[in-house]
Amino acid sequence: MSNLNFKNVQTMIGPDVEINGPIKLKQGIIVYGRVNGDIITEGPIRISRDALVDGDIIGADIKIGGTVIGNINSNGQVLLGSSCVLKGDIVYKKLTIEDGAKFEGKCDLSPKIIQSKKDSA
Repeated sequence: MSNLNFKNVQTMIGPDVEINGPIKLKQGIIVYGRVNGDIITEGPIRISRDALVDGDIIGADIKIGGTVIGNINSNGQVLLGSSCVLKGDIVYKKLTIEDGAKFEGKCDLSPKIIQSKKDSA
């Protein structure tokens, strides 16, 4: 498994927390609960095994262990863990997909920003 830098993680969403709306921050975030909205940061993002994000994710290094329904845009590395379920497109510089990960979407090795799923409806 690849090593991702999670040294600048300042925010954690606990397993019993549900957030409705976008999250915008400068530092990293770890999600153990549920987020119904986009996550946008300049730092690293980690979505834990039992977490669910229904929205787009934009950040530096991104590790997905849970479920994401939305697009992912990383200016660094994206790691889809073995328990990951991703329904959306990925824009990345480096991509790692572990055995067992479930991914339905497109991959693009490009620095461009992908269109939000809400904009395409």
